Amino acid sequence: MGIVRSGRGGVCASGVALIVLLIGLLTVPAFAAGERPIVVGGDRDYPPYEFLDKDGKPAGYNVELTRAIADVMGMKVEFRFGGWSEMRKGLTGGTIDILQGISFSEDRSRSIDFSPPHTVVHHAIFARRGTPPVGSLEELRGKEVIVFRGGIMHDSLVALGFGPNLTLTDTPADALRLLASGRHDYAVVAMLPGMYLIRELHLSNLVPVAKNIAAQRYCYGVRHGNAELLARFSEGLAILKQTGQYQAIYDRWLGVYEPPRFTTERLLKYGAMVLLPLLTVLAATVVWSRTLQQRVAQRTEELAREVEERKRALEELRLHQARLVQADKMASLGILVSGVAHEINNPNGLVLLNLPILRDVYLDAEELLEARYRDEGDFLLGGLPYSRMRQEIPHMLEEMTDGATRIKRIVEDLKDFARSDVVDRMEPFDLNAVVQAAVRLVEPSLRKATFHFSADYGEELPLVRGNSLRIEQVVVNLLINACQALPGTDRAISLATVHDPATGTVVLTVRDEGVGIPPEHLSRLTDPFFTTKRESGGTGLGLSISAGIVQEHGGSLAFDSAPGRGTTVTLTLAALKEDMIP
Repeated sequence: MGIVRSGRGGVCASGVALIVLLIGLLTVPAFAAGERPIVVGGDRDYPPYEFLDKDGKPAGYNVELTRAIADVMGMKVEFRFGGWSEMRKGLTGGTIDILQGISFSEDRSRSIDFSPPHTVVHHAIFARRGTPPVGSLEELRGKEVIVFRGGIMHDSLVALGFGPNLTLTDTPADALRLLASGRHDYAVVAMLPGMYLIRELHLSNLVPVAKNIAAQRYCYGVRHGNAELLARFSEGLAILKQTGQYQAIYDRWLGVYEPPRFTTERLLKYGAMVLLPLLTVLAATVVWSRTLQQRVAQRTEELAREVEERKRALEELRLHQARLVQADKMASLGILVSGVAHEINNPNGLVLLNLPILRDVYLDAEELLEARYRDEGDFLLGGLPYSRMRQEIPHMLEEMTDGATRIKRIVEDLKDFARSDVVDRMEPFDLNAVVQAAVRLVEPSLRKATFHFSADYGEELPLVRGNSLRIEQVVVNLLINACQALPGTDRAISLATVHDPATGTVVLTVRDEGVGIPPEHLSRLTDPFFTTKRESGGTGLGLSISAGIVQEHGGSLAFDSAPGRGTTVTLTLAALKEDMIP
């Protein structure tokens, strides 16, 4: 059994899609700093997902993903590895808090709560060379089949009535060794672990005879009812996907390549039935919001003419107007999103889930199609010549996947913008620590954008009061915007924190040597849906949400820019006095 601990004391947040954190559960975690680590269970021999390395330490895709989630969420974790059936019993018995890799099934969901899947595991049937091939689990009836105990395929084969004829092993490696020794007919093992073990154990007489007999959603799992812990891992997983850390981990261990970008023309062609109704309703909502804004403005002018007293009263009235306009916008968007988002996400989720399976089906059938093409010449496939379709089908599948992913992100952005959250967990925190955590989070983006990044952290800054997680969102968003503003890596980005005793504030400045902002756009930077990056996927919600967070903390966000001379953003927060620190 291997045990290792991982964790960091601070609180981390999203790097690219700051809005993900607005839909996170902001309740006090069950595993707060200072309490016992979260015990994460894993299979000691299920490479490349999770396994004990030659030094007896946990390794693999699941382990690196869990460590990244623990890092970004500020949690401490302890890995506990053993036999899979032992880990399953540990979860139900309470000695394990969470399993980092478990396939979803309806039967398991009666006692286990699952996170959104962090990957899809494809299962295969392996046999010795020269063994007659099979194409499905049903074709294994009457054969001697090996499967490792407690796995999802063990459950599936038992459900199909194979129970009495199965040979069970403790690990996939044991199953493949037994098959390679000449005993029994077939072994049912996940495709990647099977190929990995065949190579590492030099089982050269084994081959997969059916490469994709099942595709299972691979998730985090907790005991039924432990929603709080599951929510934190799900939130951390969402953050990693948006910052790009998840894709880097996935590519490193599982070898997945980034699909080509989806063109606007293809998106309009394949997503029209979903996007056009959404855009139509959205346009109507914007018109409605502007109408409400005009009515509020008219009422404000009438009140100003009636009062005409002091400047302070007029300023309070203007602030009241802004609150009413924002409340009306949120109400209208809330009605829109609640009625449309669920109907869009459900079918779009099916598209995202099924497209990888369709791609694998085509890849499996490609050899047969190519053989027919060589033997018979060109033929029609879907009403078009196969010589053309053989080039088009892979591109179409990849572009459809990218488009469906973009639909999901747009809907989530709308849901986050419409949500009206309050700042909770107001407590003292060190702005330097928050800024340093944000820099670490977006370090890959900074390295890609510039060769000249500098940070000057003021010494002995007083603490500020608020939600450090929310302020970190703001800092990450400002850094990402600075990266996107640079025309080349020779331009610089710098940040600095200082204490201004005269005003009793702590100040963060973020400067970039980017293209700058036209004067006519400066006053609209924090308006919802205003963006100059619409072609690259911008939604215009990032700075709007950031400004709202700063306002909730009683601070200010100021912009100084001009075309060609870069941009300076100043974040100001009130410093805590010493007699206010608990």
